[in-house]
Amino acid sequence: MIRAGLKTDDELSQIRRRRKTGKRLERFHKKQNDLIHSLLKPMEEHTEEARQDERDFHVSVRIAVWASLCANFILCVLQLYAAISSASLSLIATGIDATFDFGSNIFLYWTHKKAMSMDVNKWPVGGARLETIGNIVYGSIMASVNLVVIVESIRAIMSQQKDTGFHLQSIIAVAVALGVKFALFLYCYALRSKSSQVEVLWEDHRNDLFINGFGILMSAAGSKLAWWLDPTGAIFIGAGVIIAWGTTIYKQFGYLAGKSAPHEFIQLIIYKAMTFSGEIEKIDTVRAYHSGPDYVVEVDIVMDATTPLWKAHDISQQLQDKIEVLPNVERAFVHVDHETTHAPEHRKMM
Repeated sequence: MIRAGLKTDDELSQIRRRRKTGKRLERFHKKQNDLIHSLLKPMEEHTEEARQDERDFHVSVRIAVWASLCANFILCVLQLYAAISSASLSLIATGIDATFDFGSNIFLYWTHKKAMSMDVNKWPVGGARLETIGNIVYGSIMASVNLVVIVESIRAIMSQQKDTGFHLQSIIAVAVALGVKFALFLYCYALRSKSSQVEVLWEDHRNDLFINGFGILMSAAGSKLAWWLDPTGAIFIGAGVIIAWGTTIYKQFGYLAGKSAPHEFIQLIIYKAMTFSGEIEKIDTVRAYHSGPDYVVEVDIVMDATTPLWKAHDISQQLQDKIEVLPNVERAFVHVDHETTHAPEHRKMM
């Protein structure tokens, strides 16, 4: 039985005490325990937990989105003041980032609302991928703007444009932004797995901690130690933003291109399909892949050739309905066959 694979706390403790491989084995068996518990849990319980999470976190997600929007508007004004009054390239880099943060919040909110209300006659698969496209567009704009900052900073170093003035008010303004971003970072951290929107906001706040902190340091150092530290700081800030958003864009492209779901999720679908009905003799194929932030699931089941059409249809439809209400599943397709020796169902691989 699959339950026999579970490790008790005492067994995990004994495994942990082994030399060299103990901790790695413990992590492996904990992961296996989680997988087994997930497999043994009824599909209705998976569904109810997902619905309960959505109810529990709906208000929290809205707070994260609106708090980020309001904070970014105020911080945009503060950091633009700091950038303009100081003429520090490092603070200009933070000001540009703050301006685009506010614009991006409006853009991401619009794409989210648009995705939820798209006309199914024009967009039959829904608007989930629109959010992913919005994230990619925003990340590309951020990378492009910061490339301009890098070019201007290099030009300032080459032309030896010196500005040794220390602007305390500007430093204080950016320090306030740093504190607010840290609070938003902590709040969004716990919610990042509940909403793709909040995940992008969390990444944005995380990046801003580095940007604002490093911007304050290099602007002050450029005023007090060496003038070239300020444009150098702007170069590092711009490069950091480009790398961070490049990583995010790469992940979002994977969602858009149809990256496979995690192996554990596919195992869950296989187990649930096999144990769904005694009429299902075999599982021929299971595929699960991204279509935006959520998954499309394809399952090919095998039933006896003499099974009445109505029964084959009802069982496959019920299985499809059960899969579609699992967490992170956008759509499911269940295909019924009577043998497994046939050629592939599709002549072309998508």
